Amino acid sequence: MAEFWFAALAITLVLYSVLDGFDFGAAALTLVLGKTEPERRAVISAIGPFWDGNEVWLIASGGILFLAFPSVLALAFPAFYLALFLVLWCLILRGIAMEVRSHVTDPMWRSFWDVVLALSSGLLALLFGVALGNVVRGMPIGEGSTFTLAFFTHFGTTGNVGLLDWYTVSVGLLSLVALLAHGAAFLVYRTDGALRERARLLERRLWIGGGVLFALVTVETRFVRPELFDALLERPLAWAFSALSLAGVVGGARAYAREHDRLAFLGSSAVLAGLLGATATALFPTMLHSTLDPARSVTAEQALSAPYGLRVAVVWWPVAFALAATYLAFAFRANQEKIRSEPAVDDERPHGST
Repeated sequence: MAEFWFAALAITLVLYSVLDGFDFGAAALTLVLGKTEPERRAVISAIGPFWDGNEVWLIASGGILFLAFPSVLALAFPAFYLALFLVLWCLILRGIAMEVRSHVTDPMWRSFWDVVLALSSGLLALLFGVALGNVVRGMPIGEGSTFTLAFFTHFGTTGNVGLLDWYTVSVGLLSLVALLAHGAAFLVYRTDGALRERARLLERRLWIGGGVLFALVTVETRFVRPELFDALLERPLAWAFSALSLAGVVGGARAYAREHDRLAFLGSSAVLAGLLGATATALFPTMLHSTLDPARSVTAEQALSAPYGLRVAVVWWPVAFALAATYLAFAFRANQEKIRSEPAVDDERPHGST
């Protein structure tokens, strides 16, 4: 039962990272790629049909934690208290920005909300990467039942650590660059004209930078949690996820060269899903690693909730998952046409002209 619910949690988190990840990346690039008002409006129109539906997977992840691993939620929530409120405010602000920017035609009003949208989305990409870094590195779980994490302590990765250190910042930067590249790939897939061309050029540069950061973080992880590499080598499921990521790199590069925009975006999605899936596989069964004493780490089996509720939830979870997946498929199917980022010639003619 612990394996099933750990897998369910990992699946929803991976889906959230891939799906809302392109929202974060695309929105964060609004000011960089959108040189004109029609182009910025095109960026928002591209992500508009998806962003609120994608956040369902974050809610689903929280629901699984509450249902299956309540002790992990109770332990982690106070620890990430400050960071969680930053995430909450960023989620609120980016939603407000997309909804209200077009309510007033004043350029200063729209520019203000474009800045809010870009900054909040970029900060979310960074914060979720820092959170992943904290999960991989571990937290200072000691004898007490609760603890809190300062923003930083000695900036090291052992002992009484904080939210930020050289490792978690590195993972956060990798997350930011990877999601920016993912968002650029999505804009290439969904837009046309000069906006698409700028996104296409930036996508290539970002993935090169992401590859360099990935190599750096891989070396750092070898020193921070060396046992994870043994788990990767011993578990066939980790091989499958690694193969998926590699296939995404190769297939995405080929699709990029041939300008198959949809396949390039799918390749980008496969890279992220493969890397996160392999990470989750290597972490199992540990959910919260202790940097003070590994013996105090919290495993999925230890944190599992009462069996009766889980048996009932096993029946209903696939139904809810199928409904959410159906909505996702419908949203993509209904929004396949590219968003026009430049006004058509007919739109630019004065009224009454022929």
